[in-house]
Amino acid sequence: MSDEPATQSARGTLSREKVLLAAVAMADAAGGAVPSTRKLAERLGVRAMALYHHFKNKDELLDGMVDLVFAEVELPEPGQDWREGMRLRAGSMRAALNRHPWAVGLMDSRLDAGTATLRHHDAVLGCLRRDGFSVAGAAHSISLLDSYVYGFAIQEAALPFDSAGGDDMEELAAGIMARAAEAFPYLAEIAVEHAMKPGYAYGDEFAIGLDLILDGMERRREQW
Repeated sequence: MSDEPATQSARGTLSREKVLLAAVAMADAAGGAVPSTRKLAERLGVRAMALYHHFKNKDELLDGMVDLVFAEVELPEPGQDWREGMRLRAGSMRAALNRHPWAVGLMDSRLDAGTATLRHHDAVLGCLRRDGFSVAGAAHSISLLDSYVYGFAIQEAALPFDSAGGDDMEELAAGIMARAAEAFPYLAEIAVEHAMKPGYAYGDEFAIGLDLILDGMERRREQW
């Protein structure tokens, strides 16, 4: 029995947003691999050619997927203090990249940025400029912040333990102690005096590092 009526029906309900949501969900589930056109069409119950009514090629699909991730990030509000705005945006971006680890290598690689991407960058720049940062200072600040947030997200995703803390971290620290107590005293020291302390979570390092960066931006913005 032919499945043509079902295919036609699925194609009729297909939308750009539906394709993007499915592509992002598949990339998330695959641990970073962006889905092929064929697999995406199979998930949506359509033929691959139906996707080309919404996206001319794979690059256009990637542009849309990245734009969808940028749309999830909370942005500074007009009139908000620049430090609070940058802290809000950095934390929200980290959370988005934790949900979508495949996106970190694509965030700034798109030649045809979408509306949400452009709105995102404009809002961050606006927060800095309205609070006294020069054009160059705002550019330096965004470059620094993005390097930190993206880099932390990559490192966090690669950790062999839960960055929120727990038994995995304690086991790792105990293993280091067993092998390194005498040969590598400073490594053993940080394991005992820091990582093995009750309540320690590697993820808490994010806010500490971010505050160091914001302090540096505060000191340098007049010079910039």
